[in-house]
Amino acid sequence: MKLKSYQPGISLQPRLHPQKWFSQPELNAAKPEQPSLTWVKLQEPPSLYSHDEALLLCQSSESEWLAWVPDYGEVVLSRHQFTEMT
Repeated sequence: MKLKSYQPGISLQPRLHPQKWFSQPELNAAKPEQPSLTWVKLQEPPSLYSHDEALLLCQSSESEWLAWVPDYGEVVLSRHQFTEMT
C-alpha cells in the first residue's frame, strides 16, 4: 500500500494565532500586593513532611499566589493561607 502525503492545492490554516497579551491594558495595570520572590510563613503546611515556609513566585489573581514550598513543590496559595515573615 502506498500513501500519498503531498496533495497540491490544499492549504492548511494556521492553528496558532499570535497573541497580543502585552497590549491588553488590564494585564499591564495589575500591581502585585506583595513583591514576588518573598518568603512567607504558611498557616498550615501542605503536607506533614513539607516546610512551613513558602517562596512567593508570582501573583496569579487578586487573592492567589503561585508559591514554592521546600520538600513539596509548587502550590497555589490564597492570601489568607500565609503571613509575611518579619
